[in-house]
Amino acid sequence: MARKNATIYDIAKLAKTSTATVSRVLSNSGYPVKEELRQRVLEAAKKLNYTPNLLGRQLKTKETRDIAVIIPNISNPFYPSIVLGVEDAAREKGYNVLLCDSYRNPQLEIAYLNSMAKKQVRGIIISSISQNQRFLKELVSRGFNIVAFDQNVTFPCNRISFDYVKGGFLATEHLIKLGHKKIAFISAPLTRASRKGVFEGYLKALKHYKLDVNKELILINDKEQEINNEIYEYENGIELVKRFLKIKDMPTAIFAVNDMTAIGVIQGLKSFGVKVPDDVSVVGFDNIFISEMIEPPLTTIEQPKYEMGKLAATLLIDRLQNEGDKKYIEINMSPTLIIRKSTKPL
Repeated sequence: MARKNATIYDIAKLAKTSTATVSRVLSNSGYPVKEELRQRVLEAAKKLNYTPNLLGRQLKTKETRDIAVIIPNISNPFYPSIVLGVEDAAREKGYNVLLCDSYRNPQLEIAYLNSMAKKQVRGIIISSISQNQRFLKELVSRGFNIVAFDQNVTFPCNRISFDYVKGGFLATEHLIKLGHKKIAFISAPLTRASRKGVFEGYLKALKHYKLDVNKELILINDKEQEINNEIYEYENGIELVKRFLKIKDMPTAIFAVNDMTAIGVIQGLKSFGVKVPDDVSVVGFDNIFISEMIEPPLTTIEQPKYEMGKLAATLLIDRLQNEGDKKYIEINMSPTLIIRKSTKPL
């Protein structure tokens, strides 16, 4: 005979309290309950192996417990860490996460935004790749709960931001302090706010240390590669090495816009017999998990990716649970230089 699932009535009986109190505790309603009583309810629920009927709750309230995450490329190791943070924070609060990959396609991104709004998800966490923010702005103005990350927004919005400019400065400064004066910058097109910020930091560091900005050392691909190419930034790094090696009086260091590009750069240099860091020092940006595994291990800038995801979900859910609060919140996160073995003094 199948074992009957425990109900809030069973918990109330064991905890010697009312079903209303049990409901308030288990739903995190915010209604004041004495800590001793709250713990008693939680202990009773644990002892009875209570599993909440989320579907039943949604049918009764006609309210979902779903939030969506829209990212540009799940195959880029930067994004899974963020998604993991989102999922962990959402699970703690009793929310489900719907993951959407826009494949760096602005039209698909808008289609996802439309679809998620129609599905009545409670809110959306998004890293937008679209240059036109009109649709996103319209959703926010209609009261839809949005948290943006890894992008600049031109309108008031809840967001998790990262100081890409400072990160670009720290990476370039590290190379300068090692004695490098000819430092190349390698990147995919500056179509994303993160890439623009990193490049701005590179230029600021050169200016701060009174080094010339040589356009010949700025190697930026003209266009994004195919949308369905999962390793386009890695391949971009390999491709731009060919241009780098044609520079007269070759630079002694390379700052790549992100780790995937930097890993491509290292592989490209190796294929031409150029040793890292003996011949050329290389710095990346992001500190994805692969950066520590390659040879040589990559010097890079740490972005707290998991923490960014967790904060984004926490911010979104806090807004959902305090809908009367209309003040937008921006949380700024700072970079850290991680020194490994892909750089060395001249």
